[in-house]
Amino acid sequence: MVASCGAVPAKARLTVLLAEPRGFCAGVERAIEIVERALAIHGAPVYVRHEIVHNRRVVESLERQGAVFVEEVEEIPEGAVTVFSAHGVARRVERDAAGRSLQVIDATCPLVSKVHKEAQRFADQGREVILIGHAGHPEVVGTLGRVAGRMHLVASVAEAEALQVGDAQRLAYVTQTTLSLDDTRAIVAALERRFPGILGPNTGDICYATQNRQTAVRAMAARVDAVLVVGAANSSNSNRLREVAASGGTPSFLIERPEDFDPGVLGAADVVGITAGASAPEVLVEELLKRLAERYDLTIQRVDGVAENVHFRLPSEVESLPMQASSAKA
Repeated sequence: MVASCGAVPAKARLTVLLAEPRGFCAGVERAIEIVERALAIHGAPVYVRHEIVHNRRVVESLERQGAVFVEEVEEIPEGAVTVFSAHGVARRVERDAAGRSLQVIDATCPLVSKVHKEAQRFADQGREVILIGHAGHPEVVGTLGRVAGRMHLVASVAEAEALQVGDAQRLAYVTQTTLSLDDTRAIVAALERRFPGILGPNTGDICYATQNRQTAVRAMAARVDAVLVVGAANSSNSNRLREVAASGGTPSFLIERPEDFDPGVLGAADVVGITAGASAPEVLVEELLKRLAERYDLTIQRVDGVAENVHFRLPSEVESLPMQASSAKA
């Protein structure tokens, strides 16, 4: 039988593997809840220095609830309720906030705070501290601005090989929490070759969520024709996920706004993998699936992975208020 001219062509079939774990980590959940609790306690506006986490959907959701995002404390009215972002801040920012009598609630991720303490401990021992990280990232800016002592920033093996230090026998290193595991290992190896006596943290600084998501996407990339990473262009951990997925030759795409994604770039792919950075809400994954469903007949499979059950205590300023599920996660 010949199909009529007006028949709708059948959609191509596409299998989608959903990485586990993906999306929000405990530090991101904590930071969002801090802002929402501050709003519930104090009412709008609550000022937030820098994006609370690197995702516009999250920021826009909190803005609708009354949060006001600024880049510097000088933009905040004196005495106002102020939240510092999950990335951490330099001591200069704390001093400036105190000078304006701001009511500060610190949403710095506890794992970032751990790096700050490690770096200062090494500096207190009289060591020069090498921070492995990306220049200009808010976490790196904050860490460099917290340590009283000499620090060096290194972002690559080449920079590690070229690094000049004052005393090669008195060195230590710490790392940004959202780096590529493979890249960081290579940089540490280069430092240890040049400076055999260098000390590092007792446990790795790269956070559990970054490690789990990179491990999951690396395994998934070997099984698919392409990997789609949901996350913001300024999100370090999301960019690292795309790089890890692509490192084995699998085409990989970073998707900030699912509505802007063209499924045509997948070509004749039969199987694609989807993951999400630690600051990307699950609703964006759901929107991406809907976008793909416009073109494909989808079969969705969840890939088993590490179950995360990490929870961080809230600051005392907001801890006592019971809250419903965070609306910024939607």
